Amino acid sequence: MSIKKIIEGKKEWRAHVSRVKALPQEYQIVYKEIQKYLFKVGPVELNEGIGLLSEILSFFEEGAAAGKGVLEVTGTDVAAFCDALIEDSKTYADLYQELVSQKVDKAMKK
Repeated sequence: MSIKKIIEGKKEWRAHVSRVKALPQEYQIVYKEIQKYLFKVGPVELNEGIGLLSEILSFFEEGAAAGKGVLEVTGTDVAAFCDALIEDSKTYADLYQELVSQKVDKAMKK
């Protein structure tokens, strides 16, 4: 990765964080929990940029602008909301399952 790309990525991330900080407090709390959740179990492509996080943030900004509470936007089960967002994405769990299967297949062929 080039230095230019790293610097651009950091600028993009800082702008993103500023937008998060501009949200109402309840939205910030839920956003941060969603972010943690996605970083732990989320899609592999999350490492390729902030696309999904940016989409969630825009969704939250729209909800806040409409005067809705954050749980009106996500529903009361925030983890289920996250799972619905990534249901068609490859996750780290998927990668690990593939790795385990490959290792077992390789060991059984010996």
